[in-house]
Amino acid sequence: MTPTYPTYAGKVNVTKQTVIVVGGGIIGLTSAFRLARAGHAVTLFDPAPAQGATHAAAGMLAPSGEIAPGEESNYRLQRGALGAWRSLIDELASVEGTVLEIHETGTLIVGWDASDRRQIEQFIGVAKSFDAAHDVVERSSSPELFRGLSDRIRDGVVMPGDAWLDPDAAVALLLKGLALLGVDVVHQSVVRVGVENGRVVAETTDERFVADAGVLATGASTLPLGAETTGEHSVRPVRGVTVRVQGVDRSAQPVVRAYVRGRAFYMVSRPGGYCVLGATSDERSEPVVEVGELSRLLRDALDVVPDLETAGMVETRSGLRPASTDLRPFFEVLEPKGWAWSSGHYRHGVTLAPLAALDALHFIEERT
Repeated sequence: MTPTYPTYAGKVNVTKQTVIVVGGGIIGLTSAFRLARAGHAVTLFDPAPAQGATHAAAGMLAPSGEIAPGEESNYRLQRGALGAWRSLIDELASVEGTVLEIHETGTLIVGWDASDRRQIEQFIGVAKSFDAAHDVVERSSSPELFRGLSDRIRDGVVMPGDAWLDPDAAVALLLKGLALLGVDVVHQSVVRVGVENGRVVAETTDERFVADAGVLATGASTLPLGAETTGEHSVRPVRGVTVRVQGVDRSAQPVVRAYVRGRAFYMVSRPGGYCVLGATSDERSEPVVEVGELSRLLRDALDVVPDLETAGMVETRSGLRPASTDLRPFFEVLEPKGWAWSSGHYRHGVTLAPLAALDALHFIEERT
């Protein structure tokens, strides 16, 4: 089924269950946290939690900035993401004591050349059709919005309400929260799953685990053997690369998104001058950083933000994002019942994570 992500108030006197979560990306981590906080006994399996697509993510919560033709349903889903993250942050703080900060800066979208500026006009047309709030801005009247950007960029469109958070900090808090809630994190890969006598079974190369129910949050990875899907959904890996640099602080201004010679570029600037640069998108299944890909990204970055010339390189990261056939997320209950598959979040994994976790909670608690 396609997620609806309704507001969840929690059931009263729900029978507590043992639950297996396979996959420790942002979807698996948030699902495991919400399940454990609801009182269920959770075991999470991942050989290296949050080292896939989540590791490469920039942390944008930007339903408006990521508007795309044909993706209105995604936009409608994502509009509730900011509120869902606030709720999840409150839950994390109640367990771990630390408040994760959300930076509500909005998004500034600009074009590099005449052709790119025409793409901005098309973007505005789509935004209007989605009834998304937007403000056309000019450098002459709002120079602070364009600070650090190339002088040739004279105008753009601001999408208010967009925000960002630090996904590394979110992962660290989630892992601490899971530990405090007694979640067992098993650093192994699940190679086979099944259902026996009404209970789910997960096998690693070394051990066999049994529980009442399970959630497969495996991202772009191949499902374990034995996972019987309906065939309605599938995912393919789309590689993304981000570059982290130190030296430009635009954290008080909106996140920059740009069209550069037809390619997409973004820069998320954090306080202190740490910047995350993206975005590449290749239909590849190898999580590597290619020289040509990196060169194009850095060239686009320097064209849009010349001040990056003196920034220091920190690192590059790559990850494989799970793209469904229609680019929409899904939550599929598998047969025989007991397992469910949560995937297809594509480039919106961080954005939709706390909402996807509600689907996992609904699935478990509606079984009782």
